[in-house]
Amino acid sequence: MVTVASPTYLNRYGVPRRPEELIAHRCINLRLPTHGGLYPWEFTHDGSEFRVRVQGPLIMNSSLLILDACLAGVGLAQVTDVHAQEHIGSGALQEVLADWSEFSPGYHLYYPTRRQQTAAFRVVLEALRSE
Repeated sequence: MVTVASPTYLNRYGVPRRPEELIAHRCINLRLPTHGGLYPWEFTHDGSEFRVRVQGPLIMNSSLLILDACLAGVGLAQVTDVHAQEHIGSGALQEVLADWSEFSPGYHLYYPTRRQQTAAFRVVLEALRSE
């Protein structure tokens, strides 16, 4: 996960240097229907892991909508690096708190058996493996 904001937002509100400073910022929250509340933002630093419950003007149920709002300058967002890479590379977003970012080893797919796989499942599995 990476914490990002648009240059416009950072020019207006400043760059947080520590996760505790997020309390004074406008953060875009994620709430999924399968999860009871807002997701806390997770950080790792010097081997310690901790979570911060952030506040902000928006609560959304889609990481892509959160990314769109962040690009529009609404606030800070914590999204997967896969979703943010292109925008960071183009300068549309800037990563903040990079020294505090949680390392993500990637995605894993668990499935019960290799027997009796449908052709459609094998196609999806091969597509995922080729990424």
